[in-house]
Formats: sequence, structure tokens, C-alpha cells
Amino acid sequence: MGIVAARWLCRRLAVAGTPVPPGPSLDAAMTVEAFELPRVGPVEVVETALTGMYLLEAVVGASRLIVVDSVVTGATDPGTVLELEESDLGGPRGSSPHYIGLLETLDVARALGLEVPDDVVFVAVEAGDYMTVGGEMTDSVAAAVPVVVERVMALIQDGAARACA
Repeated sequence: MGIVAARWLCRRLAVAGTPVPPGPSLDAAMTVEAFELPRVGPVEVVETALTGMYLLEAVVGASRLIVVDSVVTGATDPGTVLELEESDLGGPRGSSPHYIGLLETLDVARALGLEVPDDVVFVAVEAGDYMTVGGEMTDSVAAAVPVVVERVMALIQDGAARACA
């Protein structure tokens, strides 16, 4: 879902602003598209399925991070769009020494004194079928993609407004 939403978002940003060359990406598994938006400034869209420390490249130096993905909370119907703060995703981190996700990567980066955003927002869609790897999105999740893109666009505009205040 996140990759589809990222591609839709890039089309919206290309209309709202000007595509610009992105900075170099050190990993071929990561696609970066950059845009200059009026009254907002630079916006990068990073499309990746990477996890763990590979994500450092995407988060170090970012002033704000908006993450788009699917989640399984069990608390809402599939296709429900949720906006979550980093603190909303509590629970034990680092439950396995063999797995490092985005939250653990942010923790490590902060512990090392690296410049990572304090402002982290997750725009997530409750997954419909989370047991099948690959394949098409469920209808309810696919229907949520435009809602996700609109929410991300609003967050981008809101972040710019807060920076100017």
C-alpha cells in the first residue's frame, strides 16, 4: 500500500510544485523523488521496502518524517485510514535482536546523536489481508489510497504553515 500511495503522491506533488533532482541514493532498493513546492520548500518522497539500519539514509537529515504504510491494529475495519504519532506506536521495541524496524532505527540514530526528525507522523491503513505476501491490495485498502494521499498533502501543507508561524 505504501509504495502505491508514494507513486500517487509523486504525481500530486509534480502538479503542485516543480520536480527537482533528488540527492544521491546509496541503495538501489530505494527510489527518491524530490519536489520544490511553493510556500513549502523541498519535499522528498522515498519509496522503499527496506527495513532496519538501511533506513538511516532516508531519515538522517530530514526535518520531518511522514511514513505511509499499512498496519494491523485489530481495532478498526480494513481500509480505515489512521494518523498516528510515533508515541502512539508504543509497546516493546527491539523485541528481537535480529529485527530492527523504523522505530528502532530512529532510537539508535538518536542515541548516536544523529540528526533525525522529532516530528514523525504515520499515515496508515488498517490492512485487510495481512497473511498473504504480495499480490493485489484488498478492495478496502486500495480505496483508501486517495484518502492517504490527501492526508499526506494536508500534513505537508500544515508542516509548512507551522514552520512559518
